[in-house]
Amino acid sequence: MSIYRGIPRKLNSILYDLQQDKVYELKEYKEQRNKKQNSKYWKLVGELSLVTKIGIEEIHFDMLKNYSQRYEILVPSDKEIRGIDYFEKKSTINKNGKEYTVYHVFTPSHELNESEFSILMKGLIEECKQVGIDTRSPEEIQREEMLYANI
Repeated sequence: MSIYRGIPRKLNSILYDLQQDKVYELKEYKEQRNKKQNSKYWKLVGELSLVTKIGIEEIHFDMLKNYSQRYEILVPSDKEIRGIDYFEKKSTINKNGKEYTVYHVFTPSHELNESEFSILMKGLIEECKQVGIDTRSPEEIQREEMLYANI
């Protein structure tokens, strides 16, 4: 499977040369977070879990609710919501004589782009600091120690 990235004019010539009997998906490219950010996120979630005695998944869901992208969907109340990992039932409404459940759906962390993930990470760091967790990475600690040693 080939992945093509570029501005529309560049992609236009690529699209023209693709096999015409296949179906393709075209979506906007968003920079994803890196492995280092992901590793720090889960390390801090784990530390927050230990300090607060709240499960890792519950903390992760709380972080998504407080700092991730959110949208709202209506689902007929007689239907079950499926295929969505992070959601919360908010209310029910009647529309055109039919009852609907209103859900808030939260974007999973692995689908956040770099700037969206940065907001999530900043929120997590603030929550960790509130309970006394040192949020600096080993590299940050080492840099600070070297600075103080040179004073």
